[in-house]
Amino acid sequence: MSRIGTQPVVLPDGVSVSIEAAVITVKGPKGELTVALPAGIKLEQADQSVLVVRENDDLRAIHGTVRSLVDNSVKGVSEGWVKSLEIVGSGYRAAANGNELEMAMGYSHPVKLAVPEGLTAQVVKNTITISGIDRQAVGQFAAVIRAVRKPEPYKGKGIRYTGEHVRRKAGKALKSGA
Repeated sequence: MSRIGTQPVVLPDGVSVSIEAAVITVKGPKGELTVALPAGIKLEQADQSVLVVRENDDLRAIHGTVRSLVDNSVKGVSEGWVKSLEIVGSGYRAAANGNELEMAMGYSHPVKLAVPEGLTAQVVKNTITISGIDRQAVGQFAAVIRAVRKPEPYKGKGIRYTGEHVRRKAGKALKSGA
């Protein structure tokens, strides 16, 4: 059984937490995030930590999830979240123009994606870096970018997460004989 929910969330310097009914607001140097709490889950605040408490054992399944959401919010407003993607393939390019990401990915038209509010997108050579304070929003936008041209298994071309291993397949084998 996981015991993630029983661990306290340590608040770094400069991060404050306010608890109001079923909503927790986390403020830090990078911004402010809110997390909705399900019924039966309460937060207890100590000096520099927050403890997630459940009313009964029926809420065991959501207990660790809520603790992780609060912890991710604390880390987001203090450090921020970053995802980076690599573009592999000749002729594949990307450019960040203000609040828009424009990519040439081998289609007959350029693919333009609007960068969601609260996120920033930077392009250096063949690497796209997405950063923001909301972990879910950063991961979702990175997944949307990757879905434009997923890495294919034969040549490995496409958009992949930095460090992602693409399993390669062998091409068609030449038939022997005349």
